[in-house]
Amino acid sequence: MFYRRKFYIVKNEFVDIFNAHFNETNLPNQIKHGARLVGRWMIPSNKSTTEIFAIWEYDSYEKYKEIETMVRGDSEHIDRINKWYEKNGGRDYVYKEYILEVKNEQIFSTLIMNEFSNHEVQFWLKN
Repeated sequence: MFYRRKFYIVKNEFVDIFNAHFNETNLPNQIKHGARLVGRWMIPSNKSTTEIFAIWEYDSYEKYKEIETMVRGDSEHIDRINKWYEKNGGRDYVYKEYILEVKNEQIFSTLIMNEFSNHEVQFWLKN
């Protein structure tokens, strides 16, 4: 499995707009092409910004690259993205004024792997 964390630092006044864009535009397109969202969370970063991040799961790094190629090559999706940027002042303006940092990085599990099945070992708490 390949896991990816997409991370943003967003100005607070843009959080609702940004989250709506994710839910209405980006998420459906990612799922359409085979990406699997593990979850998406946010936490205050400081008084004026919020950290927003999503964890995505793929069968392999190669599958991730294949899906990303399809996502980025979807002309209808590209049109929706460009319209969203224009509605919010243009791509350069959005990244200068609202989205202050972006990271796209592989993440690694710290759980123990079962040597026979190559699956993460599940631990359950007993009362």
